[in-house]
Amino acid sequence: MYADGPLVESVTLPDGRIWRNLVTPEKSKVAETLAEYRGQFAYNLLDTHLREFAAAVPQINQWDDHEVLNNWYPGEVLDDPRYTEQRVDVLAARARQAFHEWLPVPDAGPMYRRVSYGPLLDVFVLDMRTHKDPNDGNTYADPKRGLLGREQREWLIRELKRSTATWKVIANDLPIGVVVPDGPGTQEGVAQGDPGAPAGRELEFAEVLRSTHRAGVTGMVFLTADVHYSAAHHYDPSRAAVGDFTPFWEFVSGPAHAGAFGPNALDGTFGPQAAFVHAPPRANTSPAEGFQHFGEVTIDGESEALTVHLRDRDGASLWTTTLPAP
Repeated sequence: MYADGPLVESVTLPDGRIWRNLVTPEKSKVAETLAEYRGQFAYNLLDTHLREFAAAVPQINQWDDHEVLNNWYPGEVLDDPRYTEQRVDVLAARARQAFHEWLPVPDAGPMYRRVSYGPLLDVFVLDMRTHKDPNDGNTYADPKRGLLGREQREWLIRELKRSTATWKVIANDLPIGVVVPDGPGTQEGVAQGDPGAPAGRELEFAEVLRSTHRAGVTGMVFLTADVHYSAAHHYDPSRAAVGDFTPFWEFVSGPAHAGAFGPNALDGTFGPQAAFVHAPPRANTSPAEGFQHFGEVTIDGESEALTVHLRDRDGASLWTTTLPAP
């Protein structure tokens, strides 16, 4: 809901058209107070289409950076004149309370969780914000740091090993091999652009991939968003700087209605190859110009095959693949 994205009443688009917004007091400034964070969620529900969607479609929600502010991490102190409260931990606590009040998420315990759908599907919902280390060059050699934190990392490995589901879908709100900068020499995501051996936050995911590979875990698929375009990435140790993991797919799509960006560079550490990319011609392309995406995944009950469609705003399938049951 972009708590850090105030709205103005009108925006002139590159082709001269005028985009008009409904603006509430809470959406006229960056969110800082609990009431203002609540107002971000209330604002979105003024939209008829979103209310209809929420009434008809079950949701599994995980929080991303803009539920607080762009690219935030615990312990961060802002230098931003828009904010009277500069301590991000204070802002995050207020944002988290509003998140729990407005979305169907567990009331207690960690934000990460496993949601099971019978013998064919387990969904592993990650929390890549609460335990995130500071954004820096992301080239450190300390395996104890990372995005997930020790407890979540050990939980993910343990639960993936325990899962008997055909497909283990991992909802990771930051992609693995896509470089997501946060200013010059500073990284927001897992990758940092060095195609060599794992370093920084890559160490964490190298451990997850290595441990599950050695345990014989199959059927792992990653679903992610964050980068404002749509893509399909296949990771293979034959192309990677490390060879101790099982090949897997990562499918990228979203947000549902926001400025479009990309594509971003891929980091070769885990051998990603882009099988499909759909991105706008320039940064922050208006939703009025298209380049809005969502993904659809189905599992066939008889063959247990998993089919992915990457779709545009109108529902047209831009790219599809079917993965046979492992």
